[in-house]
Amino acid sequence: MPHGDVITLPKLLTKVPEVVGNLPGLIKGARMGKLTDTRRPVGLGVAFERAASEHSAGIALIQDERAFTYATLNGWANRIADYLASIGLKKGDTVAVNLENRPELLATVIGCAKLGVCAALLNTAQRGKVLVHSFNLVAPKAAIIGGEQLTAVQAVRDRLDLREHFLYFADQDTLADPGEAPETYVNLAEAIKRRSSANPASSQRTFLRDPLFYIYTSGTTGLPKAVVFNHGRWEKAYGGFGFSSVRLDAHDRLYCTLPFYHATGLVVCWASVIAGRGGLVLARRFSASRFWGDVRRHDCTAFGYVGELCRYLHEQPEKPDDADNPVRTIVGNGLRPSIWKAFKKRFDIDRVAEFYTASESNVAFTNVFNFDNTVGFSPVGYAIVQYDKEADQPVRDARGFMRRVRKGEAGLMLGEITDKTPFDGYTDPEKTEKAIFRNVFKKGDAWFNTGDMMRDIGYRHAQFVDRLGDTFRWKGENVSTTEVEQILDGFEQIVESVVYGVEIPGTNGRAGMAELRLDRPHGEADWAALSACLARELPPYAVPVFLRVTDGGVETTGTFKHQKNTLKEEKYDLERVTDPVYVLLPGEHRYQPLTPEIQQAIDGGEYRF
Repeated sequence: MPHGDVITLPKLLTKVPEVVGNLPGLIKGARMGKLTDTRRPVGLGVAFERAASEHSAGIALIQDERAFTYATLNGWANRIADYLASIGLKKGDTVAVNLENRPELLATVIGCAKLGVCAALLNTAQRGKVLVHSFNLVAPKAAIIGGEQLTAVQAVRDRLDLREHFLYFADQDTLADPGEAPETYVNLAEAIKRRSSANPASSQRTFLRDPLFYIYTSGTTGLPKAVVFNHGRWEKAYGGFGFSSVRLDAHDRLYCTLPFYHATGLVVCWASVIAGRGGLVLARRFSASRFWGDVRRHDCTAFGYVGELCRYLHEQPEKPDDADNPVRTIVGNGLRPSIWKAFKKRFDIDRVAEFYTASESNVAFTNVFNFDNTVGFSPVGYAIVQYDKEADQPVRDARGFMRRVRKGEAGLMLGEITDKTPFDGYTDPEKTEKAIFRNVFKKGDAWFNTGDMMRDIGYRHAQFVDRLGDTFRWKGENVSTTEVEQILDGFEQIVESVVYGVEIPGTNGRAGMAELRLDRPHGEADWAALSACLARELPPYAVPVFLRVTDGGVETTGTFKHQKNTLKEEKYDLERVTDPVYVLLPGEHRYQPLTPEIQQAIDGGEYRF
């Protein structure tokens, strides 16, 4: 992580002209971020109706050749809301929604929001027991299933607690042709045809703390948790991103390939579009080869990202027209410092609206000042506190209170829990309480534990350092996987890396291991140069002991988070791993291929690591 990116007053002053030009938006977004009025109607339904009234003929949504004005999409959502009300659903109920990125999903989510019904946005990659868990966890009163998800749902239908109101959208343009619904499902496209297109009265009855969505954690460890995302949080994101950070207008279109069961696409990108009265260009899924063609075809001036999406784009062969695209602004999180500036230059990107938050978090940062290599600025109460990784807990003084880090230092990020920044928690109260630290700086205060290590770089700006769950201990030291990955990614022959810890029999802690994707066959890689690079750039305890080389892409979740559990389980076991594995043996200065004989000697304790 670059340490030279500490924000100084002279640096801040260079951004003044840009900030002054957007001062009204910054002020509006800041005010919305501190919303506490529990009697004022807020949220997605309210905001979309306002946009449809003010910009009815404007294009709200495009997918491939399908385009929808604000008026059309609003009327469609109203018919869905009217039908759901007709089968007895009401404010406070939950509907399980299992649709891929397509217009039917957006119309459904708006319709649920208008009715005050909470949409549980199921991860479309879930299958089997995980899908059953996620579905039953929120006790839905109805389910809306896309034809593309029917096989997955039918495989577990007998294990779902819901017995009626299974609604169906065929996997096609259902406004043009409703299609046929399978037996025991109601064809929702057909059922809503004669329902009212008028705005329902219920859409003005959604308030600050009323649930809007359930968004599920990725489930990379254990079963997913359902995070409550209420209308107030949506309103704050609408202000913070839409007006303060991203700053689109009616002439802008934002291209989004991120799954809408995740908050970056569903909340950040979409709310930014609605705030500007712009257009959302929605893709079913990400494709690096089609990405820029879609951007140019639909004249998109912005796009949403997560860090690995940018990496995949950056890995594509360079073309003379890379910079010849209409994009000015990108919004997302996780853009790695190792490619940040190069990515901006190659694709001629003016602004990176990087942000930091999580589906359940009550603290957020946005890069409103357009600095490089930062998650940005936060107007809400937060603290970065000293953390003892060996004890796996924050440092407390003699009085039992935590201590803030100094500028330039890293520590654990906490979000202050107040009326303005509540922590809405999970469906499980016990898990909610475990995420809270109490008596942090004074008796009676409460702070949300983000679980993330951040660096204070001054003037309420921060840099992401690591997730506590992604650190491991080796040779009595704590190893940050993120920082090791950044060094590996900086080696010219490495395309992508994932770092994790693995157990070696007879040793304490976990040895470092990295899965690598190279730009050449592993037999042609310069292992001596890589060994020298790592010895030069990393302390000895942080240099990976094992390297696993894969020809395919590194396995990720739908939101591009690396799946490390399987890697940790398979570790360097050649009976389970078909990829080539290299090892840096004690006393050696160069990686060599791991053989069954060397593995047996390692596991038998013949080498002293």
